Amino acid sequence: MTGKYELYSDKAGKFRFRLKAGNGQVVAVSEAYESKASARSGIASVKANADSETVDLT
Repeated sequence: MTGKYELYSDKAGKFRFRLKAGNGQVVAVSEAYESKASARSGIASVKANADSETVDLT
């Protein structure tokens, strides 16, 4: 099973998304968005930038 993005409304009525791995573990949680469209744009941004380089700052 592949990972998935779950779009949901939090207790404050804001929109958020979480990225879940194929095993159901939550990998990332978004900030709160005012609109569903903005949250969807956040998902699109993560998808577009997810294959970026890793920079080790240690």
